[in-house]
Amino acid sequence: MTEKYAVVVIGGGAAGLSAGLVLGRARHRTLVVDAGEPRNAPAAHMQGYLSRDGMPPAEFLAVGREEIARYGVELVRDRVVEVTRGEDFTVVLAGGRTVRARRLVVATGLKDELPAVAGVAERFGRDVLHCPFCHGWEVRDQPFGVLATSPASVHQALIVSQWSKDVRFFLHTVAEEELSDQDLRRLAAAGVDVVPGEVAELVVEDDRLTGIRLTDGTAHSRSVLFVAPRPVPQTGLLERLGAELHETPFGAYPVVDATGLTTVPGVWAAGNAIGFAEQVVHAASGGYRAASAIVGDLLMTDLDAAVQV
Repeated sequence: MTEKYAVVVIGGGAAGLSAGLVLGRARHRTLVVDAGEPRNAPAAHMQGYLSRDGMPPAEFLAVGREEIARYGVELVRDRVVEVTRGEDFTVVLAGGRTVRARRLVVATGLKDELPAVAGVAERFGRDVLHCPFCHGWEVRDQPFGVLATSPASVHQALIVSQWSKDVRFFLHTVAEEELSDQDLRRLAAAGVDVVPGEVAELVVEDDRLTGIRLTDGTAHSRSVLFVAPRPVPQTGLLERLGAELHETPFGAYPVVDATGLTTVPGVWAAGNAIGFAEQVVHAASGGYRAASAIVGDLLMTDLDAAVQV
């Protein structure tokens, strides 16, 4: 017989583990399916999470797995390949296991597609960064570069100027004419130097970033480079379930209410599955909200069924 759970949580990052913790403490049989591909894996530390500031992401997840195990929550390292909706949800795992669930939490996150510049992928999470709120303090006052991927990269260049007064904005494949007069005035006011020309590669010496080389051969001494990855939401399962999505400048994400409930009854989403800017602290909070809403939803469903008998 197919195993049945109250809830299957798809994704074992901060959002999924937080949901599992709340569900386990509420005495609901819960399965967390973790593919083991957290978005922040390249980072050595995570910042901005009160009481966990500076904690390595891998350690954070390891502690979370220990905590949910105390409440009988099962965690399996696998990937969900299909979900179908009937009276319950049927969840098929890549390893061949099939389970049923009354409710789902989708916490599948997103993937970052990095600019195709030699050295960027290899240094990402070390001295190639994307979020100054996550890493700005650790690299403060160093010579920054910002790699433009679109005119919207102006915002990133302006934001990072809070952490260094030596910032160069490499236009790369963006023409200077694409920047508005207001963009240029703000960059000048922030002390950000605009550097035209396409970036060819990063200069790395002794396993650290030392410069940015353009295609014309000129090099600029920099020790930190900020980039804006293209976020790729992992919404395949939600789409196949019929969840409504809405377009944002950072991709299409499910329409959810304040608890994370999608337009599919019985399906909640949390973490980067609902938006690009969900940091670890937000993801954990979102998982908590979704799980607490599910606890109430299951209770009322069962009570209403008992009343009708």
